[in-house]
This record gives sequence, structure tokens and C-alpha cells, in this order.
Amino acid sequence: MLLTVDVGNTNTVLGIFEGENLTQSWRVKTDPRNTADELWLQYEALVSEYDLTGLAICSTVPATLRELRRMIADYFEDVPTTIVEPGIKTGVPLLVDNPKEIGSDRIVNTLAAHTLFGGPAIVVDFGTSTNFDVVSPTGEFLGGALAPGIEISVEALAARAAQLRKVELVLPKSVIGKNTVEALQSGTIFGFAGQVDGLVNRITEELAQSYSDTPTVVATGGLAPLILGVSETIDEHEPDLTLIGLRLIHERNQ
Repeated sequence: MLLTVDVGNTNTVLGIFEGENLTQSWRVKTDPRNTADELWLQYEALVSEYDLTGLAICSTVPATLRELRRMIADYFEDVPTTIVEPGIKTGVPLLVDNPKEIGSDRIVNTLAAHTLFGGPAIVVDFGTSTNFDVVSPTGEFLGGALAPGIEISVEALAARAAQLRKVELVLPKSVIGKNTVEALQSGTIFGFAGQVDGLVNRITEELAQSYSDTPTVVATGGLAPLILGVSETIDEHEPDLTLIGLRLIHERNQ
């Protein structure tokens, strides 16, 4: 069985694949202060019942990736491991100014989106930041856009505005909020949906200059369900897109 690990700035998502099937997954918080031994205790509690035959990792947190390497050396030395980094075969050409700047999760999502849905495609990943990754018809990563994520935007507003506070992120009864809580929920949910639709439409217009097909818009990430029923441009929802991409890259390299 293959253990896939997607280390994000806020959360880490782990998944167990049996062949092509994702049989189990977990979401835990990312703490850059965790040592290799602490990570092992956490992972061991989750995956001890599985006979692991492979391990695939992508990380946007350098401190955690460093400790993961130590954990692998100490506890997974006999398990074939793929870490998405320069030198790994991904099958994704990076048509950008500086390929080394591109987060490994964006490369993984590009491969998974093109494999599942073809191209062109736009991946909208709702995490600590909201990432818009643009995929060509042949699976190339063309670039994209990055915006502040939903949760950190709400936290920043609550921290800087004396009379505002963090609220539960649920769809309000109407766009016109009748109280402070509903007004914050409306501005957050409908506001971010408008941001997504606006950027997707602009990206689509640019893609139309080079490609005849309309892109498929794929949503993923832990906060995607907040926007799914509100956005007018999202076509598909694949919550496990990154884990699927990690499986595909591991298969290419083992």
C-alpha cells in the first residue's frame, strides 16, 4: 500500500492507496516545530495497521520536509520513497519564468487534473492561499494566480478591525446580512466566490487566444466546499486531487 503525504502550510493530508483506490485519508495540522520523532509518532498512530510498500510526499513547508527526510531515514529506510522536488520525473513541463519557484503541490495538482479531466484546465486549490493553476491541453503548467486564502483573510480582518470577529464560515441566509455575523459570512463566502469567478473568466479569456476548447475548472482543497454551491464557474470537485497526483508521480518514479 502507498502512503501519500501532502504537507501544506496549515494542514497535512495523508492518504492510503491500494492500487488506484484511495482507501483511507486523514487531515492533521502542520506544525513546523515537530521533530522527526514526533512526526513518526503521529504517522505511526495512523498507518501502523497498513503494510506500506511506498511513500510519496510533497511539501510547501521546508522545516517539515527536513524533518520528514530524517523520519524516512530512521523509520522508513526500506520503503521506496518519492519526494516531489527537482530531479523527480513528473511529466509536467513548467512553462514559467523560474520553474524552481513553483510549489510542488501545484505541479502535483496539474498532473492529476490533466490525467482525470484532460486539458485545458484551471485548478482552484482552496488552502492557506487560493491557488489558480492553469493547465494546457497537453498537460503543461502555464502559470496561474495566487490570492490570500479564505481563513487567513478572515483572521486578518478580525485582528485588525476592533468591532469585528471571527465567525463560523457557513452560507448566510441572504447576501444582504441583517447583522454583523451574517454580513461577515456574506462578504467572505460570496466575496471569494466572486473572486474565483472573476479570475477564472479572465484566465479563460486569455486561454481562448491560444486554445479553442473551454477549460475545465477543478476545485480542490479543504475549504473548497464553502464555495462550491456559490461559484458559477467551478465544473468539478476533486477533494483528493493532490493525493491522486502524488500516486501518479510515485508510479512514474518507481
